[in-house]
Amino acid sequence: MVGLAVACGLQGSGLRVAVLEQSLPQALAADAPPALRVSAINAGSEKLLSKLDVWQAIVAQRVSRYHGMEVWDKDSFGRIAFDDRSMGYSHLGHIVENAVIHHALWQKAERSADITLMAPAELQQVAWGENEAFLTLKDGGMLTARLVVGADGANSWLRSKADIPLTFWDYRHHALVATVRTDAPHEAVARQSFHGDGILAFLPLSDPHLCSIVWSLSPEEAQRMQQADESEFNKALNIAFDNRLGLCRVESERQVYPLTGRYARQFAAHRLALVGDAAHTIHPLAGQGVNLGFMDAAELIEELKRLHAQGKDIGQHFYLRRYERSRKHSAALMLAGMQGFRELFAGENPAKKLLRDIGLKLADTLPGVKPQLIRQAMGLNDLPEWLR
Repeated sequence: MVGLAVACGLQGSGLRVAVLEQSLPQALAADAPPALRVSAINAGSEKLLSKLDVWQAIVAQRVSRYHGMEVWDKDSFGRIAFDDRSMGYSHLGHIVENAVIHHALWQKAERSADITLMAPAELQQVAWGENEAFLTLKDGGMLTARLVVGADGANSWLRSKADIPLTFWDYRHHALVATVRTDAPHEAVARQSFHGDGILAFLPLSDPHLCSIVWSLSPEEAQRMQQADESEFNKALNIAFDNRLGLCRVESERQVYPLTGRYARQFAAHRLALVGDAAHTIHPLAGQGVNLGFMDAAELIEELKRLHAQGKDIGQHFYLRRYERSRKHSAALMLAGMQGFRELFAGENPAKKLLRDIGLKLADTLPGVKPQLIRQAMGLNDLPEWLR
């Protein structure tokens, strides 16, 4: 998604762009059940996707606008709630299936004269020349480019080929994702419960009784919940979620994936810029991973257009440092914030529980705190100049 956003954003800049994709994105049928991988798209990412002229196509397929957020610590008084109207916004964000965003960006790129789409395509070799990068594909094809953008995910092949060191840590959590039907309507509110050693998020989908869940659990517990029979799973889910939406029933398969924090020591190198998960991955507890990636894309688009307009070599690391500095700062802040949150909300230590409950209560009631938290969550503090 992030790589295609960069390509679409460079349309009309005078640069020629090739997009290499391992497989062709598939359109979702209108009556297909919701895909398991969804993203909480904040206002910052929505601005970018609108500027790229794909937001209408995304909305036309399937999105769920949410108007409220609620976070609480199970079995205690700690909670915080937000709603858009009291903050003067029309909505707080949208829950969108990743496949919908991917397909809309792909179609946009297909219509662009200066973008060449190559799929399926896989890289075999890369050589970093003085004036260009040389890429060899598995089918024998060859390409040269002044700049290669690595948007190839958390286990980035390009990052490793450029010998960029990676700082990483295991969150000691696995995420279980599934689609759940609830007795009570979700009323377009995103909800998150902290319980013991787990974090459970219910993200509202377009059907008022369907939510996508992301349940972050210890690896053993996540495996157990994935393999549990439906009645056992539903029972554990209802307990963890305090029956907030009446009885819940799982309606899809359950997928589990490990959670790892990653931070590339460089976001750019000679003839290479990293964006999205290739540069950083964070815990999904605030749903900010893809938004951070889209802001990488927005910043890189602005920087490459500026460099190209000034006749500068867009692949020189020296010129890419401005992009690198700006995005490393944003990613480091987000990673540190998530790590702090994760530590504070882990375990049942009574002193820690009291501290976080008081913290949530103060954040909920002190004047001036919530508007700042909301602006941060909506991505409005992190926008590059051209999106403001």
